[in-house]
Order: sequence, then structure tokens, then C-alpha cells
Amino acid sequence: MINIAIVDDHEMFREGLVLVLSQVDEINVVGNFNSGDSFLKALEELDIDIVLMDIKMEGLNGIETTQRAKSVKPDLKVIAVTMFVEDSYYMQMINAGAHGFVLKKAGKYELVQAIHEVNNGGNYFSQEILQKMAFKAISGKDEKENQLSTREVEVLQLICKGLSTKEISEALFISQKTVEVHRSNILRKSDQKNIAQLVIWAIKNNYTTI
Repeated sequence: MINIAIVDDHEMFREGLVLVLSQVDEINVVGNFNSGDSFLKALEELDIDIVLMDIKMEGLNGIETTQRAKSVKPDLKVIAVTMFVEDSYYMQMINAGAHGFVLKKAGKYELVQAIHEVNNGGNYFSQEILQKMAFKAISGKDEKENQLSTREVEVLQLICKGLSTKEISEALFISQKTVEVHRSNILRKSDQKNIAQLVIWAIKNNYTTI
């Protein structure tokens, strides 16, 4: 069972999410909150795996809420559920620790897919959001100063597809520990802090396409 919390200041949208997710057997909504403050006050008592977080909220926004939540529970996974906003918000949300982005207009299937992929240790980006971020990033394309090895490129491409460490291990017939070593080397060479940033970097540098 995947325990979910919802944080959004639009009541009708929250209620809609609760209704949609209540129809999915393996998902359990354990709480929904109308503000970042109310969520943070209840966080320590909540048994949750993933929080669906709006970015633009009255009071404490989703970026600040995510930062504070991750400081309390570092393993908490965050999926931003949002409309299109300024590009800077996306990168700030990634830097705060978000594992994925889903547009509010997305259907039930995409939302459930995002929850499963993030819960399994991957990342999920709505294609429209990924294209928007990648298009903006291309103009500031980075030089590949630290060239990746052939194996690192293979691992990177599978990371960009949202595969977990276990799935990459099985696909490439290497141990999970070896996958983690490659992942660490790729992050070091690319000078990225997390996997979400790495996906954008890989697109900018033509290691993968969207």
C-alpha cells in the first residue's frame, strides 16, 4: 500500500484527487491539507510515502514546504501537481527535492503512473513540463567537460526513462551496487545534485531525447 498526502489550497481540486485515488486499490490517501503550514504541523505524525504538492499556494508555497518537509523526513518523496508556472519555479522545486511533476490537467492513468514510478525509486515528468524545461535549458547548453563512459551513458539513458536501480541492474546484467557506483560517477561528472536535475542535463547535452 502506498500512503499519500495531498497539499493544495484549492478545495475542489483536493477533493477530486481524493476521489480519483480512492478508486485505486494500492493507494491510500492518509490526509489532505489546504496549506503548507497545516501539512508541516501534522507531518511527524503522518505515515506517508509520497506527498502530492501544489507549487503556488497562499502563504507557504510548495517549494518552501517541500524543503521543510524533507528536512524532517529526508526519505519523503514529493510529486509536484501543478499548472504551468514560471520556469524558475520548476528548477527551484527540483532543487528543493521534488521527484516528479504532473500537470493538474493530467488524467488518472498518468497520475497513478507517476506515483508508482516515484514510489519505486524513479522520477516522473509530464512530457509538456519536461519539454518546457529542456527548451529553455538548450540555449545555455553545457560543455561535456567530463566525458561519460559507454556504460555510464547506458545507465544514464535508463535513469532518464525512470528505471529504478534494480531495473537497471537487470537490464544491463550488472549488480545493483555497480549501478549505484555509475550513478554517483554520473552525478559527479555532470555536477548535478539529484536525478531530476540530471534528466534535464542529459537532454541539454544530447545524451537522451524527450
